[in-house]
Amino acid sequence: MDYFTKWPEVYPIANQEAETIAKVLVEQFVCRFGVPLQIHSDQGRNFCSKVFNEMCTLLGVKKTQTTPYHPQSDGMVERYNRTLEAQLSMFVETHQKDWDLYIPYLLMAYRTAVHESTKCTPAKLMMGHEIRLPIDLVFGKPEPEYYNEGITKYGTKLAENIEQAHEFGRE
Repeated sequence: MDYFTKWPEVYPIANQEAETIAKVLVEQFVCRFGVPLQIHSDQGRNFCSKVFNEMCTLLGVKKTQTTPYHPQSDGMVERYNRTLEAQLSMFVETHQKDWDLYIPYLLMAYRTAVHESTKCTPAKLMMGHEIRLPIDLVFGKPEPEYYNEGITKYGTKLAENIEQAHEFGRE
């Protein structure tokens, strides 16, 4: 989870081996968003492993960890995990083999909800604008004026929106 924007990423994996986590992190996160400056994790064996440490070193990622036996030191992630578990429990069938099918939809819901601490959606802080939702096809959502004013104006306005959202998020 990005601490500034509150943008969560969730990747269903078959196991919690260090190799699996490193592979998914590179293929799913780094290839999409670029190399993070820092990764903060708990003190699980998989995150303290030689493989994970080497990946961080190779990518130039600063690695920090929570205080042992003190999960509150990663409170934002722990709260999100509880939220995700509660949401999943409402949708997952009794045999619980289909939970991963709901992850993209639950992520979209969280990313497009206004976050109490930032007063913005994670999507707006991450992308500089609100994302269109399937419900917008039914009820409509006005296009921003600058969409029809050319790519230069759009790029300028997008940069302004991102800067404004980040300033607002810092407050």
